[in-house]
Amino acid sequence: MIKRLFRTRPDAAQGLQAMRRPLAAIALCCMSAAILQGCIGMAVGGAVMGTLAATDRRTIGAQAEDKAIGVKGDVRVRNLVGSAGSVSVNSFNRKVLLTGEVRDEAMKTAVEREIAAVEGVQSIVNELSIAGVSSFTSRSNDSLITGKVKASFVDARDISANTFKVVTESGVVYLMGRVTQWEGNRAAEITRGVDGVQKVVKVFEYIDEGDLRQLSNASDTQERK
Repeated sequence: MIKRLFRTRPDAAQGLQAMRRPLAAIALCCMSAAILQGCIGMAVGGAVMGTLAATDRRTIGAQAEDKAIGVKGDVRVRNLVGSAGSVSVNSFNRKVLLTGEVRDEAMKTAVEREIAAVEGVQSIVNELSIAGVSSFTSRSNDSLITGKVKASFVDARDISANTFKVVTESGVVYLMGRVTQWEGNRAAEITRGVDGVQKVVKVFEYIDEGDLRQLSNASDTQERK
């Protein structure tokens, strides 16, 4: 008698199965939507990164090498300088810009020698200052200036913002990139008009109009792929 009381009735069992089917379908749809959303996000992110890489005037190999130089250089400098300075290592087309502060002239020379030993480095622009480590406020202000300069390049519309690498140190803005003489002068002019900029230093690799046309054609071909 007790077993019969707790036995599921056939019609109730059928009802439970009927309820499970739509619930399973809903769960499957949710999972599919989540996966699809992730795929779309990856696709969009990949498309954006691909576009940025295609419009960069460095080769893909040079872009990868610049990243490797930056990582390796940071490690070497950190081990050498420690708390006695603050050094930024920025590489563009294998040309390295050193900015920041070090304790003395000997350390400045040692840093340059250490970076020159990094594989792939072709030249170095040593702008290190003999001074105490800059404050958090100063570094935050430099980051703000860099952001405003990049935004100004986008607003200008007559130059490609992705062409330039902007580095700011104590209000001094360093501009890197593969550019024509006109583009370099135009970027410097825009930068000088940004609030907070104390000085503009060009660290460009200059190309001519013929080179620019070749790079533009190569970029168009890459984007079509």
